[in-house]
Amino acid sequence: MADDGSSQSASVWPMPKFYFQVKWDSQVMSFQEVSGLDIQSEEIKYRHGDSPEFSVIKMPGMKKVGNITMKKGIFKGDNKFWDWFKQIKMNTIKRLPVTISLLDEGGNATMVWTLTNAWPSKITGTDLKSEGNEVAIETIEIVHEGLTIANG
Repeated sequence: MADDGSSQSASVWPMPKFYFQVKWDSQVMSFQEVSGLDIQSEEIKYRHGDSPEFSVIKMPGMKKVGNITMKKGIFKGDNKFWDWFKQIKMNTIKRLPVTISLLDEGGNATMVWTLTNAWPSKITGTDLKSEGNEVAIETIEIVHEGLTIANG
């Protein structure tokens, strides 16, 4: 009998990236694409004035996070992000946690990225073409103050 792979452990195969959800302010949103889930530690270069070595010491510094870009189809009456964006008034924007979850075949979160104090900084509407037959896509850029990653 041929082995169909069903008896293998779930940890044998890496997770596909096409099954995910985005949640903000207790609302689940569907997106076509999410990018920019990165975090890095800035490096600090230091050298003692009386050091016999002619090189610098490198130490970890402040954490740096990039903006998150999300793309989704435009639906009639779907104004959730526009409503959030309209709230920006002289540093009084409502900052919210945003969670992006990679899901397994059962719809359970296997990896979760949590954005701290997130708010929309830019929304780009779709480009319009009279000869095109593509879906209308809008892009939103999210600024945040921290990224936490949970796996498992």
